[in-house]
Amino acid sequence: MKKRLTYLMSMLLVVLPILSALTYAANQEKDEDRLKNSGTVLKEILDVPDDIPHDLLDKADCVVVFPSVLKAAFIVGASYGRGAMSCRRGEGFTGSWGAPTMMALEGGSFGLQLGGEATDFVLLVMNERGASAILASKVKLGADASVAAGPVGRTASAETDATLRADILSYSRSRGAFAGISLEGSTVRPDNGANEQIYEQKLPAREIVLSGHVAIPKAAQIMVSTLDSKTPRH
Repeated sequence: MKKRLTYLMSMLLVVLPILSALTYAANQEKDEDRLKNSGTVLKEILDVPDDIPHDLLDKADCVVVFPSVLKAAFIVGASYGRGAMSCRRGEGFTGSWGAPTMMALEGGSFGLQLGGEATDFVLLVMNERGASAILASKVKLGADASVAAGPVGRTASAETDATLRADILSYSRSRGAFAGISLEGSTVRPDNGANEQIYEQKLPAREIVLSGHVAIPKAAQIMVSTLDSKTPRH
């Protein structure tokens, strides 16, 4: 009996590190795929001139992409998505686009909502205040972040006043039917666990995005190159 237990313990000591390594590799691949998908979705959206006004894109300090955000509701809405955020480098956000931090969108909203859909969201962070808030912790989207129906499956909304001086502008591309879509009550935050998978070390989101010293990972090439080509400077 003791020999059998000893054998089983020895096997566990061999197998557990292998399983742990396989799990880590699988999670890393999943996060890399999310980052690649963020770049692909952003390129598709920016390749259509009518989707996001170019003058607003040129004024943005940072861009957040959430591909295939899942929303489903019956009276109470809910949303869940994972994506990435890149900011312009340099003082005053005037340089080229830098390494992205992984981001998470979570939460829900109340109201008359029926249906379900997958939606691609692009958030334009228009100033340093908005960027600092998102990078510091969770940012809760208010009523002004709700998204109203738009043409050709595209929708847009702005947390803004009449002069468009906003912290965040949000745009979406829908692939499904949904009545009363809203982002109200949802939160946006850095996904630190995914960042550790992507960069293979613990790095604060602010350091990744704003330091200028973090190398752009291969999985982010589409996202960063798209931004550099579509809006190279303010």
